[in-house]
Amino acid sequence: MDKKPMIILAGPTASGKTSLSIALAKKTGAEVISADSMQVYRGMDIGTAKVTPQEMDGVPHHLIDCLDPKEPFDVFTFQSLARQAAGQIYGRGHIPLVVGGTGFYIQALLRDIDFTDSGQDSSYRRNLEAEAAAGGGARLYQLLQQLDPQAAEAIHPNNSKRVIRALEFYHLTGRRISAHNQEEKQRPSPYNFAYFVLSMPRPLLYSRIELRVDRMFDDGLVDEVKRLQDMGCRRGMVSMQGLGYKEVLDYLDGNMSLEQTKDIIKRDTRRFAKRQLTWFRREKDAVWLDRTAYSSQQALLDEVLRVLKEKNIIK
Repeated sequence: MDKKPMIILAGPTASGKTSLSIALAKKTGAEVISADSMQVYRGMDIGTAKVTPQEMDGVPHHLIDCLDPKEPFDVFTFQSLARQAAGQIYGRGHIPLVVGGTGFYIQALLRDIDFTDSGQDSSYRRNLEAEAAAGGGARLYQLLQQLDPQAAEAIHPNNSKRVIRALEFYHLTGRRISAHNQEEKQRPSPYNFAYFVLSMPRPLLYSRIELRVDRMFDDGLVDEVKRLQDMGCRRGMVSMQGLGYKEVLDYLDGNMSLEQTKDIIKRDTRRFAKRQLTWFRREKDAVWLDRTAYSSQQALLDEVLRVLKEKNIIK
């Protein structure tokens, strides 16, 4: 049976995935599946740099604005929703174009990873969640660094959900979740895919990140977070763990100045981009695209189309 086609366009934050994805979708008749852990939430537009209806330019997008910010969202939910979306896209005779910077989510869909083999220990997990809620997140992260340094490197210290899941996996199986994920990564994909990673020299990427953060504040990020607070969104929710949101909550609580808040978001976003690049470098099938190596967006698009034809993903 022939494998169904799939296109992946990944890369760190602020690398220009949105504009290239729209141009690519229009050229190939693809529909976009967002692989972003925050753009799934309604009302979280500025801090997530969410693609606007104008930018979409008529290209169908999936997994954007489909959850309330009070709802949890994780890799399991993403995998389920993305599979559904892909099925609908194939049903229309189109190709799914998976776009985002959350490498773990992309891997879960692309490799059809099975998350069911480790089970759960609800009492152990509840104890860890209680410790994290009481301000013990840093200690849990240190424990993960001792038990599974590779997993700790891939997980942000503030992402308590993933830290707890990694500790729970070790508790249940005696194995490191990083080793398990590496094994799962070797699973053959059920898709005929091309995996592109958009990149650029680090100084240019960092400059784009800083400009983006400044623009977010100019566009009303503080008011967006205030609105979410008024809706009942609180610090412990998954949505409020997003870069920019938790820092603005600290600002609104009077814990730091506006300039400090901006500086911390810029610093943490640079660090996040660095971790994203580290993840994508481990993807053995990735085709790297350095934006600065192409004279124009059209030249970059032409290279992507060339690879897709070479892989028999498009005619």
